[in-house]
Amino acid sequence: MSVLDVSNLTMRFGGLTAVNKVDFAVDPRQIFSIIGPNGAGKTTVFNAVTGIYEPTDGQIRFQGHEIRRPLTARTIVGIGAIAILTGLGALIAYNIDGLWRAVITANFKYLQPFPYGEAFGDFFGYVFGALPWTSSILPFLFGLAIGGAGAFVVWNRSRRTPNVIAQRGIARTFQNIRLFQEMTVLENVLVGMDTRMRTRFWHMALRLPLYWREKRETEAAAMELLRFVDLADEAGYVARNLPYGHQRRLEIARALASNPKLILLDEPAAGMNPSETVELMALIRKVRETGVTVLLIEHHMRVVMGISDHVVVLDYGNKIAEGTPQEICRTERVIEAYLGKEQIG
Repeated sequence: MSVLDVSNLTMRFGGLTAVNKVDFAVDPRQIFSIIGPNGAGKTTVFNAVTGIYEPTDGQIRFQGHEIRRPLTARTIVGIGAIAILTGLGALIAYNIDGLWRAVITANFKYLQPFPYGEAFGDFFGYVFGALPWTSSILPFLFGLAIGGAGAFVVWNRSRRTPNVIAQRGIARTFQNIRLFQEMTVLENVLVGMDTRMRTRFWHMALRLPLYWREKRETEAAAMELLRFVDLADEAGYVARNLPYGHQRRLEIARALASNPKLILLDEPAAGMNPSETVELMALIRKVRETGVTVLLIEHHMRVVMGISDHVVVLDYGNKIAEGTPQEICRTERVIEAYLGKEQIG
């Protein structure tokens, strides 16, 4: 079974079709590259896979399933509670004049302290006793419907967000480095472990045993990742002080911190010198050897041809070729997309 199946993926932005019916499948433990000229739609594909964009059309399946937050009993209870509270709010708003008289006017005495306890009692007494429920049922039902529908829409729109996809096992890096520049190298990796942590706010606030145990475990795991990318000696450095190539490796370490099954690398060799590029190629091979599948966007053809098992070529949002690096090099449409017809002729 493929790790990632992209079928008929289409992304439209107004009248612009950035990606047009693209299909490909990434097998386990592959280094799979997507290449193409600038503006071909490569990063748009990454954004659709990782939940930054919702596809206009098509299907993205990870390990045989669409990645969406499931509808659970807890979700249903939450939506129901919001619906009831909204209904009660509409009910109160509809009877605000009677409530004002029963709660405020009846208890207010000039130059006397306001009796908040009695006012709260009168409020509940009015709602559960004097409120004209028969004439107010329609506002209540209206609020109930609006609250329930609104809560469901918000939940439905959050079913395929980047955090949900990261929790399922897909991580990524970006074209432009997006480290937390004022945090240390170690802290950046720890941030990437958030999806794996069980500690909650109250554990940290009360310094419960789970907090201390998980703190030790995550710091040890983060240091292991830094050793994996050869940055252990720089764990205490502020991220912005790292050389450019090291910042790229730190981004990969942070992505690996979420323990992904698939990692998407968006132009990881951009801006690197030749020696850094060779080191990066070795690191990507090491990542694959750990069992993590790699999906790569890269303009550096030496990197693509040197490490890729399979390559897809995009041009103006359309897939124009697919195959091994050797097959891609001999494809006329690929050569034309990069060099132009005039150069070929």
